Amino acid sequence: MQVNTAELTGWLDDYIWTQLFDDAFNPMAGENWRVLLLQLVVDHITQVFAVALLESEQKHVTGQTEVYLRRLSEVPRLMMRESHSVAVSKCIYTRLAWPARNGGLERTFIYWAQADTQVEAFCKLSENSHTFARLRYVKDDGLPAFYSPDFLVRTDDAVYLVETKAQQQTIHPNVQRKRKAALAWCERINNLSAQQRGGAPWHYVLLAENVVTEWQTKGARLAELLHYARLRPLADASLQQRLI
Repeated sequence: MQVNTAELTGWLDDYIWTQLFDDAFNPMAGENWRVLLLQLVVDHITQVFAVALLESEQKHVTGQTEVYLRRLSEVPRLMMRESHSVAVSKCIYTRLAWPARNGGLERTFIYWAQADTQVEAFCKLSENSHTFARLRYVKDDGLPAFYSPDFLVRTDDAVYLVETKAQQQTIHPNVQRKRKAALAWCERINNLSAQQRGGAPWHYVLLAENVVTEWQTKGARLAELLHYARLRPLADASLQQRLI
């Protein structure tokens, strides 16, 4: 974008004249140019071009896919405060932490996973350390970003990629965009052979705080909730491959 400024300007010009309003549009006629100053129009153009530029970078593989196995153990230790962490036995790390601010739901999840005998292993992913577990997506404002899910959980029959959110946050546009990215990621993993993905299928789970509280109150197992709440791919799998 920095090097090819002239080309980008030409694309924007063509888009405005021929496609922005699904018809021919002359910004130089009369006061038409004022429409382009409206924030809604600016935001729309930004989102369309951000997605188009990112998708143009995607490589379409026509031959055999090369798969790299990555392990949590590539990160030998995690830095954390003892006051906001707990000793665990189902993770390669001896302790797992939760955010000092607004980390109550993640703290509850860690204790619940540790206590559930149907959970074989789990880990609180570190956004800064486990960089190989970051997913790419486009935010609601059209800017590219990376998303790190909260937890990886393994049961006897599945691996779950888990995101925990307060109830009011689950419907936020960016959370829904992250959801699409995570579903696409799990779908790509499930398209690998069983040997390449460790045997078990992968699922994405978006857990709202009130659901966690409700199931805990009823004495349910975390593994049961994850199995129940796992999200399925959209009917049109091609939609999952889009960055938005």
